[in-house]
Parts: sequence; structure tokens; C-alpha cells
Amino acid sequence: MTTTDNNKKNAVFSFLVRTLFAAKMAWHGVLTHPLRSALTILGVAIGVTSVVSLMGIGEGARQAVVAQFKSLGTNVIAIHANDVSVEFDPEEAEELVERVSGVEMGTPVINTKAVMRWRRARGTINLVGVNNEFPDVRDHPVIAGHFFTQWHVMQRSPVAVLGYNVGHGLMGGRSPVGHTFTLNGETFRIVGVLAPKGAANAEGIDDKILIPYTTALKIAGKKKVEQIWLKANSTQEADLAVVQLGRIYKRKLGLDQTAPTPGGTQGGEGEAGPGATAEVMEKIAAAPSPRPAPEKSPIPGGEDLITITNLNQLVKEADQANRVMTLLLGGIAAVSLLVGGLGIMNIMLVSVTERTVEIGVRRAVGAKQIDLLIQFLMEALYVSALGAIAGTAGGIWGLNVFSHYGFHTALSLQSIKIAVMVALGSGLLFGIYPAMIASSVPPIEALRRQ
Repeated sequence: MTTTDNNKKNAVFSFLVRTLFAAKMAWHGVLTHPLRSALTILGVAIGVTSVVSLMGIGEGARQAVVAQFKSLGTNVIAIHANDVSVEFDPEEAEELVERVSGVEMGTPVINTKAVMRWRRARGTINLVGVNNEFPDVRDHPVIAGHFFTQWHVMQRSPVAVLGYNVGHGLMGGRSPVGHTFTLNGETFRIVGVLAPKGAANAEGIDDKILIPYTTALKIAGKKKVEQIWLKANSTQEADLAVVQLGRIYKRKLGLDQTAPTPGGTQGGEGEAGPGATAEVMEKIAAAPSPRPAPEKSPIPGGEDLITITNLNQLVKEADQANRVMTLLLGGIAAVSLLVGGLGIMNIMLVSVTERTVEIGVRRAVGAKQIDLLIQFLMEALYVSALGAIAGTAGGIWGLNVFSHYGFHTALSLQSIKIAVMVALGSGLLFGIYPAMIASSVPPIEALRRQ
């Protein structure tokens, strides 16, 4: 082995020994003034706690909002009439499935209320009128019994599928399938119970009763429905279907004078595609002309007459908006970390001033500038690391407290990483200047200050 290799090994070993000694001296410096160190650690811990807890609350809110939209089903398109003058014929749902490419099924939807009587109990209940395709459109399975059939819809049968909370509450957890109750004095038979969606999810479907839309129209005394729900085959086809539906209803309301008339352009938006049969083409050509367009497109409040909503897009927009809110909360909380970093710098400057004699003695016995620089940097890192650990524990505890009081929270590993990295970074950043001052003090000057 050459002399050069030995020198390199000795230099590395010497550096490691000096670094270890500097680390011990730094830890001793932290322990020498416990109250001062504890207050500095507390400042960093408060900053980390704020970042972890606030970002956890923001993330929990984001997940809750996204879950609410996802509970309505994937690739679902909701068409809503905002005025009674443009409400839909129930048959339009089936026609749209045939006319709009990429849409595989749909259901008319009508919401109404009725007086429910169950044994000796009596009260008002929310009803939702749909067809037999509702479970597939909304991705909502039945956990007891079965959903009503197309025959039930056609015959206006008095059958009902209960939301989970309603079904669970009737018989204390036992299946109510096969039992009967009355709505506005008419006897209905329970054929199924829906799976739970959770509080505030899926428009509160757990607390509602589903019946055939034909029966619901009879109870409500109406002939038209206010909503149509469609199910697309994929996310891309849902986006295209929204465009096609927009043109269909613009033309129907007389808002798009340039749109082709029904049957005019093969494969056009809102028309039969290239694979349409002659029977479908004849049906479209024979369709009655649309109702006269109203004088103004919006209703008096300025709202559109018909709203077409792609729920996939709502999920994306809600997710993005809440992510921005989470980052904003984290940014606000990070200000306290800046304050904690300034506290580290302040304490380190005081420590350098008080320990000039120690610095002079170490320099006099052979300590290099790099040794002192490492020592004071590690002292700042010790303080910030302890603050980061305490702050992380405090943030997790804070999230549990918020969750206990009903807030939606989620422990975000990303927030912990960000908070810890910022805390350690601030310790290094604000410890550099005091460390440089300590390492640059001449030995004679330091000893003279004694």
C-alpha cells in the first residue's frame, strides 16, 4: 500500500473522529442550557404541528368532497331541468341512449315526498322515482332482496327499494324484504335494500326510498321528470356525450340555429351513428318537432334552462380545488416554521457570544474552522430535529382531536415530509450564519475576551 493511500485513510479517519467529537460537543451545548433549548424546540414544534394538522384537515376535506361525487357513480351524466317549462318526458332517457354514442343506459329521475306509515309510526319520507337500470347507472348494488324490474315500472307496481338507513331502521337491522308499508295510504311491498353509501354521500340516498318512476309520477301528480341520468361506457365517451347532449338540447330549445335537423347528417352529434339501423333512423326522422323555444334562454335568475353535468369532471375540479386549499393551508402554517427558524438563529447567535472562550481554547489546541462550523451546524440541526419529531407527534394528536369533533381529517405523509424537511432546512439555513461567526473568531481574540 502506498504512502498516498495511507495518508488518505488517515485524513478520512481524522475527519470522522473530529466530526464525532463535534457532534458530542454540539449535544453538550444543547443540554447546557435546557430551558433555552426547550423554548427553541417548542418554536419549531409549533410550526411543524401547524403544517401537519392543517394540511391533514385540508386533505381530509378533499377526500370527503371527492368521495361525495364518486358516490354518485362513474361515467355518469346528469341532465337537470331548472324550470318546469323544460322538464323531460320519461321516454327521453331511452331515446338518448339510442341517439348518443357511447351511452349504454339511462334512467329518468323524479324526486317527491309522501306520507309513510309503518305499523304505528307515521312521517314524511323522500321518494326517488327511477327505472330498473338505476343500480347500474349509479353503481349502487342491492344488499338484500332485489331491485324492481322493468315489468314493475311498466305496470306502475307499488314496490319499493329502501335506502340503507331506512331499511336498517324499520326492523332494527333485520331484513325488511317482503314486508309492506303505506305511502299516502297506498300499500307498497319492500323488494330490496340498497347498500350503504355513507352520510351525505350519493345525495343522501341512504335515507330515501326508491320506487318505479311511473308510480312516483302518479304520487307527485306529474307527467314529466326533472332529471335524466345517463351512464357512458368510458371517461372519454362521457366527455363526447356531454358535447352531443349539449347540441341536442340547444337545438331542442332553439338556441343553436346552425345545428343540423334530426336525421340531416349521419353520425353528427346527437344523431344516429354509422352503425344505426334503419329502424332507428326512421324513428329519429319520425320524431315530433321540438317545442317552440322560449323567448329567452335563461330563466329569470340567470340560470340555464337545462344543466348537463359530467360527474367525472366534477370530481376532477373538486379534487384540484381542494388540493389548492390544502397547499394554501400548509403555506400559511409554514410561516410559523419561519418564526421557529429565526428563533434558532437568535439562540445560536447568543450561544456563540457566550462561548467565545470555549471557541478560543478549541482553536488554540488545534481545532480547525471546519470543526467549529460542523459543531454549531449540528447544534442547530439537533434543535430543529427534536422540534420536528415533537411537532409531528403534536400534529398527529391534533388530527385525532379534530376528527373526534367531527372534522374530516387524513394523515398525509406528504405533509409530514414537507414539515420535517422545512424544519431541518430552516435549522441549517439559520444556523449557518452563527456557525460561520463562531468558526471565524481568531483564537487570540477569543481568549482576550475572557
